[in-house]
Amino acid sequence: MNLNEVIGRRLKAMRGQRNWSLEKTANATGVSKPMLSQIERGESNPTVSTLWKIANGLGVSFSSFLEEDQPAIKKVNTADVEPIADKDGTFLVRPLFPMEPGKSFEIYSVELLPGCHYTSESHGDGVEEYILVEKGCLSLTVHQNYFNLSAGENIRFAADYVHVYENQENDPVRITMMIYYP
Repeated sequence: MNLNEVIGRRLKAMRGQRNWSLEKTANATGVSKPMLSQIERGESNPTVSTLWKIANGLGVSFSSFLEEDQPAIKKVNTADVEPIADKDGTFLVRPLFPMEPGKSFEIYSVELLPGCHYTSESHGDGVEEYILVEKGCLSLTVHQNYFNLSAGENIRFAADYVHVYENQENDPVRITMMIYYP
């Protein structure tokens, strides 16, 4: 089953668990009814931004759309994980370890291609992001604070307001991102 089908099946199940119509879901998430319907049918390739809007509106983690059952041991090769891209295709997110029951975090590999400028909405009260720069130089703005982070540098911040990731270099930037939910 491809990633779009997994996302669609999970969205439909979450909406069903809440007994929400497409209209109620659209109002809660800010994503149109036609787009939600296309996602549920696996006919749309939702962007990172769209999935964040839906996750925030439903009060679930981003990764809750990506996997249902977690094995006791999971080995992941980042290159084998299908990325989810933003609208312009320069912000690529690969879910490595989606949130599991009883765990309050999820881990991603993120690649920012040259020229990437990605604005992330608030993830909710108390949510924290941990960023580990693996390759390149990441420009990050968090609540009007600006940071330049090189490979080997790391940062943690409260993600309950807008934050911006940028690659102002000519080479890709690769980061590992952990999101913690209290």
